[in-house]
Order: sequence, then structure tokens, then C-alpha cells
Amino acid sequence: MKRIKVIVPIAMDEAGVANRAQQLPDDFVRPGFAPTFEAVRWGAALGDSYHDTLLMDWTVFQAGVTAEDEGYAGVLIDTVSDSGLWPLRSVLSIPVVGPGEASFAAAMTLGKKFSVVTMWPQWFPLYEKVLNQHGWDHRCASVRSIDTRPDVTELLEGKEEVVFAKLKAEATRAIEEDGADVIVLGSTTMHQSAAYLAGELPVPVINPGQVAYKSLETLIELGLTHSKKAFPAPEVPMHVNIRKGWY
Repeated sequence: MKRIKVIVPIAMDEAGVANRAQQLPDDFVRPGFAPTFEAVRWGAALGDSYHDTLLMDWTVFQAGVTAEDEGYAGVLIDTVSDSGLWPLRSVLSIPVVGPGEASFAAAMTLGKKFSVVTMWPQWFPLYEKVLNQHGWDHRCASVRSIDTRPDVTELLEGKEEVVFAKLKAEATRAIEEDGADVIVLGSTTMHQSAAYLAGELPVPVINPGQVAYKSLETLIELGLTHSKKAFPAPEVPMHVNIRKGWY
């Protein structure tokens, strides 16, 4: 059994983690794989500021740095911000995948321009970071929000009727006004809306958590992982102190 560690970047209880895990139902996971969702123990609350993005980078790194020693075959970061992605690649040999990089790359194989549709504008810097990091901003038609405060534990439960309609309206504007031919959901916390939007919109809709997970499964099956030339290990590996509990 190939175990995959899925790191939730916000501290939350078991019920909140279970809601996040619903994005990978049992029949979606390939036989021989076992994803395990684990929330960070402390840190950011909403990812709505550079304060929170710093905490997300650090706490995701803390949660993932021991994954290889724990016997995991890969690490999946449960946020489109790809928090801690490159630092984890620098210290791990097993593949590490982030939904931002994976979903934007998939969008560019499915169309010429994609738009990100998200919950609120406070998350825009998260996408700008990933797009600028890879030089992909010219392939992004727009980033749009429904200006609705997210709930990172309950997700969209109980709010479907209102939120789904808002997401459809904003995605339609991205297609008709901005020229998007692919829509990327701006958060793994929005996975409950993916099937609805895919049935309502005339272009592909990318559910980032699922796309990233399948990318990781494929890398593991192919025996591929990130290049250590691109992500070299530190000469003085101070991260070993995390294992000792020195935070």
C-alpha cells in the first residue's frame, strides 16, 4: 500500500479534516493507494494575509518534513497556495505536489487561457504567488471572486444554493468577458461545487485537490520525483531539529 500524506494548512478538529477528506472519495482513489489527511497543529486561520501565508509555509513544512521517514510514498499539500511546496521538495526525495501548480498546469493543457474563480479577494495574492513563481501569469485570463467569506472547516455545506449560483455567475463572466476557456476553482475547500459547475459551464472546470492528487498518484506509479538539481538539499540541514521538537 502506497500511503500519501495530505497536509491541511489550517489547524482544525477531526470533523473539519473529515470534510476536507471528502474531496477524495474511496472510489476516486486508485487501488493500492491510501491518502491520509492531517491538519497542521497550529498556525494560520484563513490564509487571508501575508501574515497567514508565512505561517502556512512554515507549519506545512513542519508537518511534511517527516513524511519520508514515516514511510509515505508522497506528500500532497491541501491548498492552492502551494504552501511549503518548494522547501519540502528541498528536504524530501519522495514527490511533493501542490494543487496550485498542478491545476494551473492542467488548465494550460486543456485551453489557451484559464480563470481562477474563488471565494474572496483576500486570496488573490495566493494565486499571484504561484503564477509569478512559474511565469504563467500571461496564461491567466483573470482572477475573480464571489466576495464571500470562506469557512475552511465546514466548507460550502448548507450554503450550496446561494454560493453555487454566485460561482456560476462569476465563472460565466470570466468566460464571456475575460476570454477564459478553462475555469480553475481557487481553493480545495470549494470542491463541493465542482460537479455542479462542470455540468453548468461550457468549458472544463478544474477541481484542484483532485487534479493534484491524481498527478501525485501518477508520479508515484511512474517512479518519478522532483529534480534535486532544481530543489537541492541544504548543505546544513537544520530541519532535523523539527524531528527533535525544537520549533
